[in-house]
Amino acid sequence: MDTNINLKEENTLLNDFPTFMKSNSNAISPSSQSKGVQGWLYESINGKQMIYWVCKQPVISSEHTHEYDEYFIVVQGAYTLVFRDKEVEVRQGEEYHIPKGVPHAGRSKANTRTIHCFGGKRAEIIS
Repeated sequence: MDTNINLKEENTLLNDFPTFMKSNSNAISPSSQSKGVQGWLYESINGKQMIYWVCKQPVISSEHTHEYDEYFIVVQGAYTLVFRDKEVEVRQGEEYHIPKGVPHAGRSKANTRTIHCFGGKRAEIIS
């Protein structure tokens, strides 16, 4: 057995999610996300969703609320959360928790990638 496997260094930064994570079968419907965003989702048996998004251009998300908690981490770029009384810039490697019912909006910089976990059903796949 050949044990000389050619692997990149462990800390190599990617500029996109791996291809196996982005199939048409889990692509998010454009009606479930902001214009200029491309996303894919995985859903648990109890309806919670893990979603990862790519924003190739600057994107603005209008104010909204969820009936469930939202957690996310910025993998690349930056995402600014806009609350009624403050703004919070979440940068690469940083994470944030938004409790259910909290109104929020957001702005992403171009080439931002995020991974979100929602405590409920946030998006629909393309059918």
